[in-house]
Amino acid sequence: MTSLGYPPRNGHIIAEEELYELTEDGRLPDSRKLPRDYKDGSSIDWLHEEAVERQRTHALKAKAGVRGLLLPLLESSRLWFVVILAGMGIGITGAWLDVLVKWLGDLREGHCSYGFFYNQVACCSGLDPGEKCMDWLTWSEFFNIRSIFLQSFLQCFIYVFLAIVFAGSASLLVESYAPYAFHTGIPEIKAILGGYVFDAFLSPWTLVIKAVGLALAVASGLSLGKEGPLVHVACCMAFGLSRLFKQFSHNEAQRRKLLAAAAAAGVSVAFGSPLGGVLFGLEELDTFASETDVLWRAFVASAIAAVSLQWVNPFGTAKLVLFQVNNTIDVWRAFELIPWLGLGIIGGILGALLIRLNIAIALYRHNSYLNNWPVLEVVCVSAVTAAISYLVVFARVPASELVANLFQECDPIKPDYHGLCNPTAMWENVFLLVLTAMIKIVLTAWTFGMMIPAGIFLPTIAVGACLGRAVGLLTQGLYRAYPGAWIFLSCPPDPSERCISPGFYAVLGASAMLGGVTRMTISLVVIVFELTGALSHVLPIMICVMTSKWVGDAMGRNGIYSVWIAMRQYPWLPPVTYHDKGETGGDIMKSFDKLVVINDEQLSARELLAILERHDYNGFPVVRDVHLVGFATREKIMAALDELPPDTLADEGKKCSFSVQGSLLSETDRVNFSSSLEEAVIQLRKDVPQELVVNMFQKLNLRQMLFTQSGNLTGMVTKADVVSLLTSHFPHTAALAQRPQHPS
Repeated sequence: MTSLGYPPRNGHIIAEEELYELTEDGRLPDSRKLPRDYKDGSSIDWLHEEAVERQRTHALKAKAGVRGLLLPLLESSRLWFVVILAGMGIGITGAWLDVLVKWLGDLREGHCSYGFFYNQVACCSGLDPGEKCMDWLTWSEFFNIRSIFLQSFLQCFIYVFLAIVFAGSASLLVESYAPYAFHTGIPEIKAILGGYVFDAFLSPWTLVIKAVGLALAVASGLSLGKEGPLVHVACCMAFGLSRLFKQFSHNEAQRRKLLAAAAAAGVSVAFGSPLGGVLFGLEELDTFASETDVLWRAFVASAIAAVSLQWVNPFGTAKLVLFQVNNTIDVWRAFELIPWLGLGIIGGILGALLIRLNIAIALYRHNSYLNNWPVLEVVCVSAVTAAISYLVVFARVPASELVANLFQECDPIKPDYHGLCNPTAMWENVFLLVLTAMIKIVLTAWTFGMMIPAGIFLPTIAVGACLGRAVGLLTQGLYRAYPGAWIFLSCPPDPSERCISPGFYAVLGASAMLGGVTRMTISLVVIVFELTGALSHVLPIMICVMTSKWVGDAMGRNGIYSVWIAMRQYPWLPPVTYHDKGETGGDIMKSFDKLVVINDEQLSARELLAILERHDYNGFPVVRDVHLVGFATREKIMAALDELPPDTLADEGKKCSFSVQGSLLSETDRVNFSSSLEEAVIQLRKDVPQELVVNMFQKLNLRQMLFTQSGNLTGMVTKADVVSLLTSHFPHTAALAQRPQHPS
């Protein structure tokens, strides 16, 4: 059914029959579609928002003379102003966050003798490889302590104490000023881009606290990363800039297209991967995957963000590549497929295990006393993390430094990183690497979900790199022990010559682990080779990612972000291909007797207002007996009620009429609410395949769909019903659900 209604003009509701009647000044009535005001927790009406934008664009182009040419150009320039400024903003912010994190992290072990605000790299710059830095002082050297026991005790105490201070400060800031600044932010961003309204999540305070808290959290040494939160920071920036212009602040669909570009820029900065950021938006933030203009903006934003990052040059390398892989062997042998496939299987299994462990801990936290003491939990976990990490050499250093060294090949002219290149200590290194990986899995599963900004990419990469390096060392050790074995015939007969690259195995392990946790594929491969510069090894990376995803999907259908979306019960439709087993639309719809409907011409204005106050739905079917009149939205009904004079609102004799044509009441006995009806309502018969219903919601971004039979309403299905259907396989759906607090 299609029902036309038009907004009020000068306090008068324009009826359908008045549409083509000229006003006193000889003009047609104003039939503009007005912007809607959505509250946090609701979903936007994509059809309405797109219609408003088309109408606005047409009105601009219809201007006479030079204005018709210049106004569209001005609108376009505003759009690119926001895209470019957001890209520059996140690039510069991400770079200086890296600088701050490095300085705070190094401060836990010592400081520079000639400049307190120099990190260890800046303090020791200009030295030859292997030369000892005399300007960097550990705390025991600074206090001139000679006892080995007291040196170790002091270093450990300061290491743990500053970890607690940094993590506790970050959690306290989040708890006190911006509760939505915790966690990674990617699940919420995916839901927002899918149409969920969550403006409090993108507020200025959230931006500030997320950025500051993120630096403190990463520097504390907790098992977390900055990559996901940087996507949240980028979207906060774009959201704030979009509020400067009415074309975005008054249209939620256009605003989300800007946020999609900003999210891509955030990934670009997080990994130094501009192309990976665009593909991340295409694969993970799939709402606008078919819109080339959105991809183009994402491409520009990612490139500008990457240029801004390189301009600041936070790593002092003048390169975007964070973990440069050098001296790897470009030729790989057929026998290496065996350990590579093994890494893929291990990544898929451990990725699914980490997800399940994270779910169990999140549910325990939510249902226990920990839920009432979030800051205390962070303090305790940071203390335990620091104490354990200090005892294990590979866990003590920051995760980014650990990964960078695990990715490197052994080079005689470079110092040996904690004995990794010592062939006589292979088993000790394998044990320490596996132990570090297991510790980080447990700590990451607990940390990801605490009241603190936390990403999961970097700790997952660290776990995979440890396991990959261990497998590489074992494979290399096997070759050195049996160089003449038939499986190693493709290698040089002299075991002293290099045939296997353990550093590249670390890259493959990181790829496999990331694939098992996030279930990303194309964008993950591109991010990894941009992250490491290992362009010549794309095929092995693809093999590991493919294997880990297959194994992970066999153990659990959803990645870590989809799981958190389901537990939070955000109305996000996953881009999965749904196949029913003979079910119809009637199997998921709410039948007519269970619906809250508005009976046409039977309710007074006061009774209609009472229905809105009792029920918090976005809209209501309007029926006359059981015959469908249309679908009225809450926003339009409230707008019409606000236009009524007080005496009409209090008059119980006047009934609300949503269908002027065929009305059974005289004009004096009715109040015209026809403008509250939606202009286009999707109607189907309830016996249509369930698969068709799901596909229509996914492709058309619908909020609701009505089922009718011969014009009579039989039921309705909403976006929330379809989301529940697609997440019904997950046993913990809505376990952590909570309604957003409306921003003041």
